[in-house]
Parts: sequence; structure tokens; C-alpha cells
Amino acid sequence: MNHATEYCQQLAAAATFIEQHDDFLVVSHIQPDGDAASSTYATGWILSRLGKSFTMINEGAMPSKFSFLEGSKHIIDYSEQAPERLFQTIISVDCADFSRMGRISTLFDEQVQLLNIDHHPTNDQFGTCHLIKHDAAATVQILYDLAIHMNLQPDVTFGECIYTGLLTDTGGFRYSNTTSVVMKIGATMLELGVQGADIAEHVLERMTYAQIVLLQKALSTLSFAYDRKLAWLAVSLADLELTGASSDDLDGLVNYPRNVEGVEVGMLIKEKAAGVIKVSLRSSGLVDVAAIAQSLGGGGHVRASGCTIHGTLDEAIARMVQEVGDKLQ
Repeated sequence: MNHATEYCQQLAAAATFIEQHDDFLVVSHIQPDGDAASSTYATGWILSRLGKSFTMINEGAMPSKFSFLEGSKHIIDYSEQAPERLFQTIISVDCADFSRMGRISTLFDEQVQLLNIDHHPTNDQFGTCHLIKHDAAATVQILYDLAIHMNLQPDVTFGECIYTGLLTDTGGFRYSNTTSVVMKIGATMLELGVQGADIAEHVLERMTYAQIVLLQKALSTLSFAYDRKLAWLAVSLADLELTGASSDDLDGLVNYPRNVEGVEVGMLIKEKAAGVIKVSLRSSGLVDVAAIAQSLGGGGHVRASGCTIHGTLDEAIARMVQEVGDKLQ
């Protein structure tokens, strides 16, 4: 069976799953990015159009930069308002593995039915129904295909979700995952009335004061190894407290070490909590950072992945320099 046929079958199975169920819980991954937020709201749009009841939730708040998207005011922050019930039908979006949903899994009924919609090559096909397309630029691209498959006519509300997810996961249509298909979908969304320039300004260009101060602090830690083929920044809890920055303000920092000429792998190593270090990895293409991340319990894409290391910030830096160095050498 070729990939196109398999994908069509998965679209049909996902459509059947949605048509045959109701009362959905829609969840994306912890520390959501643009694709996770957009995919959550796009899924809500699809369910709403089909007359389905649903609850959108995430562990923690969605980044404020995506609050302009329709549906943002209806999402539940689990850390502030946990539903006092269990759900039997789940749709997970943009989650490479079950653990990426975090504490939301405590809301799942024992007889849970889960539709797994994702584009990460490291997805382990958890759940009872899968809609996974590894070569999709973003999960919203798959949701666009699903909407078309279900004969739903996209409008500007849905279009803003799709465009935002594509824009953010392709780095402003600059990364190698920016295919002709991506550009055609983007053009279709613009034809619907989506204001692409406004969205780009809002989610890619604008910076908070805390973010620029944090950037200034982080750049002072810029370090290199292996003939400057590896570069990294480090952010401690003290840095976050000193600058007043939030986790949202870390978005995009990993690109600074990655963008230095000659660097093959860039890393952002940030202290999430005492003894818990989050590592973001970006590759120029010669090193498969997904394989590195997956070996450490994480995952992602060949050029963009992440994992969590337990220990001090210095210990995490030493370990990651060694792990990446083994691949570079």
C-alpha cells in the first residue's frame, strides 16, 4: 500500500471516528506552540461545524500571542480549572507520544477512545485511531485535509488557525518543510480573507520587553564546541525571575545559536524547575536531532526536536554537548 492510499484510509477512519462519537476532549501538548494552539482551535471548529459537543483543554495556559484566534477564549487551563469528570472520547493534536499531553490524561475514562492526529516522525501511534502524516509541515495541514475530506467549507475563522499553524511550524515559510502544497494551502487561506501580514507581525515579529531583556541575558551565555559546529544558549530559573519573562518569552531563542554561520546544531538549554532541564535542538540538516532527542526520552523532527534532562543546568549542558558531539564526530 502506498503512502497516499494509506493516508486516505486514515482520513476516512478519522472522519468515521468523529461522526460516530460525541462529547470530545480536545488536547494538544504541554508548552504549546503555534501549531498546537492552532490545531486545538481548528479541531474545535470542525467539531462545532458537525454539531458535536466538545471541551478544549491544555496543561497550562496557551501562549497569549495566539489569543486572537477564535476559540482561545473557550479553552480550559488545567492548572486553574480542572473538569470534575472523566472523558471517554479524546482527540489529541500535535502530540508525538502519550506523555506529551501531561496531566490531562488523568481525565481519561478507563474505556477511553483516542484519535491521534499528528505529523511528528517520532509519533509512536498511541491511541485507538491514528491520522498521522509525517511529511506534513504541521498538524494543521492534516486538519485542513480532514475538513475537506468531511466536506466542510473552510471560512476565515478556520483559515486563521490553518495559516497560523503553517506559518509558525515553517518558520515563516522559510524552513525546508515549506512545500508547494503548504504554499497552496496558505494561498487558499489568504483568498478566504486571512490577513497573513497581520498574523506574521503578531506571532513572529512582535517581542515583549521581558523577551528582549531575556535575549540579552541569554546571549551572554552563547557557547561553542566541536570547531563551532555546536552552539548553545542556557537560561536558568534565576534568569527568568530576574527578567520577569515567562515560558512564552523563550520562543525562538534556540534559533540564535543555530543561525550562526558554520553551526550544524543549535541548542537552548533552559531550567524549567529545580532539577528539570528542557532542551530544544535545531539542526542544519546534517544531524538528525530527532534521534538524539528520542534516545533521551524526547522526540520531534529531524531538524527540530526536544527532550527533558533531570539534573542541574551544568549537568544537562555537559550531557547534551557529549550527545551531540558523538553525532558530529
